[in-house]
Amino acid sequence: MSSTNPGTGIHHAARMFATEHLAGQMSRREFLSRATALGVTSAAAYGLIGATPVQAQSERVVPPMGGTLRIEMQVLAQKDPRTYDFTQLYNALSGVLEPLVEVRRDGSFAGLLLESWEVNDDATEYVLNLRPNVAWNNGDAFTAEDVVANFAGWCDSSVEGNSMASRLAALTDETTGKIRDGAATIVDPLTVKLTLLTSDITIIPSITEYPAVVQHRDLIGTVPSDHFVGTGAYRMAEYVVGVGAVLEKNPDHPYWRDAYLDRIEFVDLGTDPAAVVAAAEAEDIDMNYDSVGEFVEIFTAIGWEPSEIATSSTVVIRTNQEAEVDGVKPYADVRVRRALALAVDNSVLLELGYAGLGIVANNQHVGPMHPEHAELPPFEPNPEEARRLLEEAGMLDYEHELISIDDDYRRNTTDAMAAQLRDAGIKVTRKIIPGTTFWNDWTKYPFSSTNWNGRPLAVQLLALAYRTGEAWNETAFSNAEFDETLAKAMAIADHDKRREHMRRLQEIMIEEGVVVQPYWRSLYRHVRPGVLNGERHQGDIVNVHYLGLAE
Repeated sequence: MSSTNPGTGIHHAARMFATEHLAGQMSRREFLSRATALGVTSAAAYGLIGATPVQAQSERVVPPMGGTLRIEMQVLAQKDPRTYDFTQLYNALSGVLEPLVEVRRDGSFAGLLLESWEVNDDATEYVLNLRPNVAWNNGDAFTAEDVVANFAGWCDSSVEGNSMASRLAALTDETTGKIRDGAATIVDPLTVKLTLLTSDITIIPSITEYPAVVQHRDLIGTVPSDHFVGTGAYRMAEYVVGVGAVLEKNPDHPYWRDAYLDRIEFVDLGTDPAAVVAAAEAEDIDMNYDSVGEFVEIFTAIGWEPSEIATSSTVVIRTNQEAEVDGVKPYADVRVRRALALAVDNSVLLELGYAGLGIVANNQHVGPMHPEHAELPPFEPNPEEARRLLEEAGMLDYEHELISIDDDYRRNTTDAMAAQLRDAGIKVTRKIIPGTTFWNDWTKYPFSSTNWNGRPLAVQLLALAYRTGEAWNETAFSNAEFDETLAKAMAIADHDKRREHMRRLQEIMIEEGVVVQPYWRSLYRHVRPGVLNGERHQGDIVNVHYLGLAE
């Protein structure tokens, strides 16, 4: 075992990453993400690249105590956290439930319910050191028993919609679909050891994800809104789906760190950005969840303070290869899928769909912000070839139904694609579904658009979205070469060596016409002056423990 955090030892791969960063081969964000995932503290990681103590400090300020903050955000029906598929589900409860590890805006990983962790040289063993003196709000101590129970729950692939099972495949028994015997063991009340079947560098990034909030050992599989048991500093005073939620600071809970606000109110205003602007102008809210498209400039113009972060967040327009329409599977044919992609100019989708606020992507769901990204030639539209492929497949006269949610950028992007398909001579009708119902079947639509949050590593995205049989595989894509190549890539810490496999993965995505992935989104949020630590996070996370108000 290579001790990396806290200790005196630094994982050898972190030193390698520091050398590559200093040589200009890796951005600071990429370096911090990769080094801290191996257990190196943020301060030690900055030290490896010669950063000053000021540079190593957190980007957050320390707010004064007290106050009420009102946040615009959809309030969705709660469910088993392992099946969370929207960050709003976590954000509303972030004052109650917490993950083991968080990812910060600078890309570094930091412990929350974990104090530290250690990773061996080949990333097959992880030692997780729990934070001492943490308690559940029902009075029980938080111990290694809770952590092992959560890993067992996360690895249970029999739970429909449990995306954590795909993230933690290296801990899972393929035969049973459950956690493997000996994969997560209690060393002592504050220490857990993970033993993996294969090397996996994504374990720490995976447990920062919003479906990885930690539940009490006796409540795994329950719905948090039925009990609101958690380790956080707040208690849920009100939770009304589609209306709002209220968190109040819990005076009876000995929380392990400071939390600043007395009260946080989430206000559900639906999916129309104009309604959010109206609420901001009326001083009914203090912070919005997401500023999109033309509304970025509008919020700034009314005097609200913007924050921006470049991310791997995106929108994909995808077919479901197994979906049946009138007794046939129109998108099982690769020629049809490739034709849809060839008919579209992604730069037009960025301009019309998201007001140009991002960078054009190449239908690979892997981008230049990912350290293992392989540079491929730009994807070139070719409407003539699109029609030829459809004619060859006997589908030139087929009328496609293209579905989207009724919000701003996803609707606009999907409208722009439909228009380009029509320009190419491809028949298409549009169907727009209200957000209140769209997400009930988001993985099942034959042809629709979906947004995806950013992840620091490309292999995380590909494993979640495109590996055979995974809960979030909305394309129903299944390709043995892809799965085998991805498994090899996930076992390699060196991003240059991993890139050799990534190139082939990206090529397969193009060859198979898996998705139209037109652009990478820059993310924006606005707050009224005086709101502290409300900046936009690359993972769409709102951790209420950091929020505050200036005096």
